Amino acid sequence: MPNEASAPKTGARRGINTGSISFQFFSFIGMLLLILLLMLNIFPYVSTRDAVYQEKEKAMESQASTLASALAGLEKPDEENVAEVLRLLDMQGFERVTVADRNGVAVYDSDEGLSGSETEPDMLLALSGKTVFRSVFRDASFLSSYAIPISNRLKITGAVFLRENDAERGQILRELKLQIRVISVVIALAALGLTAIYATTVLGKLRQLSNAIRVVSGGDYKYRMEVSGKDELSELSREFNALTAYLEDTERQRRRFVSDASHELKTPLASIRLLADSIVQTENMDTDTMREFVSDIGNEAERLQHMTEDLLSLSRMDDDIKIVPEPVDVKKSVQDAMTLLRPVAAEKEVTLNAELEDGCMVLATKDNMHHIVFNLLENAVKYNFPGGSVTAKLRAENGNVQLTVEDTGVGIPEDERYNIFGRFYRIDKARSREAGGSGLGLSIVHDAVKAHGGSIAVGANEPRGSRFIVTFPQYKG
Repeated sequence: MPNEASAPKTGARRGINTGSISFQFFSFIGMLLLILLLMLNIFPYVSTRDAVYQEKEKAMESQASTLASALAGLEKPDEENVAEVLRLLDMQGFERVTVADRNGVAVYDSDEGLSGSETEPDMLLALSGKTVFRSVFRDASFLSSYAIPISNRLKITGAVFLRENDAERGQILRELKLQIRVISVVIALAALGLTAIYATTVLGKLRQLSNAIRVVSGGDYKYRMEVSGKDELSELSREFNALTAYLEDTERQRRRFVSDASHELKTPLASIRLLADSIVQTENMDTDTMREFVSDIGNEAERLQHMTEDLLSLSRMDDDIKIVPEPVDVKKSVQDAMTLLRPVAAEKEVTLNAELEDGCMVLATKDNMHHIVFNLLENAVKYNFPGGSVTAKLRAENGNVQLTVEDTGVGIPEDERYNIFGRFYRIDKARSREAGGSGLGLSIVHDAVKAHGGSIAVGANEPRGSRFIVTFPQYKG
């Protein structure tokens, strides 16, 4: 039983994959080609045949009407005088010419031996006042007939019946049909050949792209496709290469972030462990030394707490968690941040100054605006000199709100300004750790500003220090 169940599955895998692009492509082209060839074979043939029908009807109508008019003047048509009229009118080319009297009796029939014995059904219709035309293409020949009444003084006195067998035009139509078939076969073969070439090229590129996606999905972000041409698939390959380059850069940043985060977390943890081991291993440690060690452990734990909070903030921003912005007064955020930082500034002998305009409202969240303002002011205080100053300027102009934070501190070298918003980036790592920084503050500021449609720039302050300029679209209600 298991062997019997496995056989159909194997056969199914070897069968035609009706869901593949190649099958769908060839099916579409085949159906389109079939429709076009059917139209090519039917339309010219039918239109030519119908044109011959119309020409036959007009020609036979003219000749039948002429013959009926000529016979209308005869008092009593018989075979001889009808033959004389036909001779005078030069009525040739008809397979059969029949003239009947008012009773439907044939008084003349060009077919020998049928005179007076056979009456066409269409002649009976003609005797009732109707004109009847029939034409059919059969056996490579046009078989046409025309019946018309003979009228004399508004009275029907007889009927005329003409029948024609046109093999010449039938042969022409038949040859046209054969030529169209030959042309159709040539077109079909050429179209299938070109389609196969095109499909091979296009599907080959698609297979290359599929293989490339498979390679990259396996983790090889360095893989790049060879691109040639300017068509849509080539453009798609270029976009794929750009995407893999972005993935490679993202993966590099992720690994560097994990490495930096591990390193940054390891440092305070190692200090806590060293201090704790020192307390445990030192016998009879005096109270002041123990208090100092415990205080250092608390400082390192506080560093870990700040770093963890910063990492969580960055994680929320990376996850694109939907935020609901609200009108926020930037002036109040600056004042609140300065109130919190005044004790730190007083301890470092740094003066806090503010030049704040009213009406500087932006759409943001209060938490994010606090992070932005507090981090910029805190860095300006931490990396300052005793006797230095920090100035926050706020103004609204040209539909924007601009916050400028200037300090007279250590400053940022020009070649370092492009990197300071990177995560865990420090210009002076020793000084940054000494100041209690995690290397994540400016990264949080940058991401928060971008999340609210703003921009941030950094430059030098005169005569020394740094200047950060944050710009938001102004909210006017």
